[in-house]
Amino acid sequence: MRKLGVAVVGAGFWGRNHARNLRELAETRLIAVCDRDEAKAKAVAELFGVEAYSDSRHLLKRSDVEAVTVCTWSTNLAKETLRALKAGKHVLVEKPMANNLQEAKRIVDVAQRNQLTLMTGFLMRFIPGVQRIKESIAKGEIGKLVYCTARRVSQWPERVGDVGVVKDLAIHDIDITRYLSDSDPAEVYAKAGSFRHRKFEDHAQILLTFEGGTTAFIEANWLTPYKIRKLTVTGSEAIMTLDYITQEITIETAGQTLAPRYEVKEPLKLELQHFANSILNNKEPIVTGSDGLKALQIADAALESAQKGKAIKLR
Repeated sequence: MRKLGVAVVGAGFWGRNHARNLRELAETRLIAVCDRDEAKAKAVAELFGVEAYSDSRHLLKRSDVEAVTVCTWSTNLAKETLRALKAGKHVLVEKPMANNLQEAKRIVDVAQRNQLTLMTGFLMRFIPGVQRIKESIAKGEIGKLVYCTARRVSQWPERVGDVGVVKDLAIHDIDITRYLSDSDPAEVYAKAGSFRHRKFEDHAQILLTFEGGTTAFIEANWLTPYKIRKLTVTGSEAIMTLDYITQEITIETAGQTLAPRYEVKEPLKLELQHFANSILNNKEPIVTGSDGLKALQIADAALESAQKGKAIKLR
């Protein structure tokens, strides 16, 4: 099997996880790690036995680096992604992909123009339970999809500074509701505010309405005493609930409650494996740069709605 040469840009907590998985996958060969903090880059590179860089421009000159994953702070995601794409590298960029829609559109355009694979890091799509729910909806096993509710709440994170809770947390559920409903919302209404952060919102409630009557409600905050990550999908014939943390899923019908057993798998490993196979097999990934662009557009509309106190139409 040919291995895809991959490098990681951004050697923080999530970048280290990327490097570990890329080192372990049969489809990839981890070549280098880059971070503008030279000591951090060297520490992670030494851990996995690869080369360290403090400037991605030097890294991207390497012909054996075919793809990169970008795990920097949100404020640097677009710059590093564009730099990699212009160097002819395939890219997986973590959410929210860019600071604004203009940057995100430019990223998608450059990737398409250069015929390069561009994935946005929406990890939740790769949890086996999400795939099970997606299949159940497609097969009509839960009847007509009525609404989705998502709760993504936790205590104040160690690092806050570049984006608020909507683009840090809720954007995952924005993507999942688009993915499960197989459509884009027509309207968004949101409430958001800040109890502890001066610049960004730390709590938000978002209502999405889709054509055909389906709705989605998303709650996200950094204010609760413990971490909750749950998704509930209600159909006319059944309700499916997924705990993202334990990966446990329940299916409720009028007559019974089932709890199917699934092998717990690391979503990041599945995501990175899918990224590599999409490139090696020249196939479009299940989550694209356009998906990242659309999720960012909805997140921006939610923030606009919260600021103006009214619903924002998306079409």
